[in-house]
Amino acid sequence: MRELANRLDVTLPTERRPRRLRANPALRRLVRETRLDAGQLIAPLFVVSGRERREPISSLKGHSRLSPDLALAEARRLAGLGVGGVLLFGIPDAKDPEGNAAADPDGPVAGTLRLLREAALPLVSVADVCLCEYTSHGHCGVLKGEAVDNDATLPLLAGAAVAYAEAGADVVAPSAMMDGQVGALRSALDSSGYQATAIMAYASKHASGFYGPFREAAGSTPGFGDRKGYQMDSANGREALLEMELDAEEGADILMVKPAITSLDLLALARQRFDQPLAAYQVSGEMAMIEAAAERGWIDRRTVVLESLTAIVRAGAGIVMTYFAADVANWLTEGR
Repeated sequence: MRELANRLDVTLPTERRPRRLRANPALRRLVRETRLDAGQLIAPLFVVSGRERREPISSLKGHSRLSPDLALAEARRLAGLGVGGVLLFGIPDAKDPEGNAAADPDGPVAGTLRLLREAALPLVSVADVCLCEYTSHGHCGVLKGEAVDNDATLPLLAGAAVAYAEAGADVVAPSAMMDGQVGALRSALDSSGYQATAIMAYASKHASGFYGPFREAAGSTPGFGDRKGYQMDSANGREALLEMELDAEEGADILMVKPAITSLDLLALARQRFDQPLAAYQVSGEMAMIEAAAERGWIDRRTVVLESLTAIVRAGAGIVMTYFAADVANWLTEGR
């Protein structure tokens, strides 16, 4: 083979050699187009009532349900690492058909938000606004028969958002995929004196198989049926852009896509079309796949985590919700 190669007259058709800028780590860092920063990451936290309460989540390696005092301690750790924010999901002590505990001013989310406000940590506090963790049937709104009643759900979502804003949330994040939810929240927040509270809309949220570990963590698996009647069909890209456009028109300050890994094309299209900051949620199933493969030695965990997040940012997301936030912040510090 070597003798054959030596006899051939092979010349490059051009003098452009992209490999010149890959020759060593310093050169590669210098010309890197997409850069991760801990400040653009948001860490999801699951909060429960009580004190000194920690319940490990088997399907989310390294994560636990935390009482407000322990959630505050975790937020302090994340802030010290430079992580940009926390996203709070509440698990109530009791559920009912209408999910009334979502708006409980003494619930775990509101309690954690008050502690975060008092601590004045340098990170953004985001409260998820949905009813699935709080309803006895596990759906994201109130029911009319076995269907979710869109318009009857909106006031309940708005009430929860106002309760979180009152407790100190910087951002509320409606995730129920009800038509008009952003407008309902904006109207309620403004009329209650919380014009400064921002809305990060789960604008393009697919009915996905990647949510399994989250549903265990939040206790939000539907008691019957599925969520395909209100969450999006993952096959519909134009509809996803329509959802984003509607939420932007209703007053969303940030537009989110979820799951991240199956929405990279939507991020790229949205970046060209919308001026709002874009967010993406690297969901629980994405984390679980990486952890499972890494445990078996099939992939290098650190490399794949960083590669996946870089792809999400490269596609257009300026904000990423990820369960790897603390690890990534540590790795980025080590790499400086």
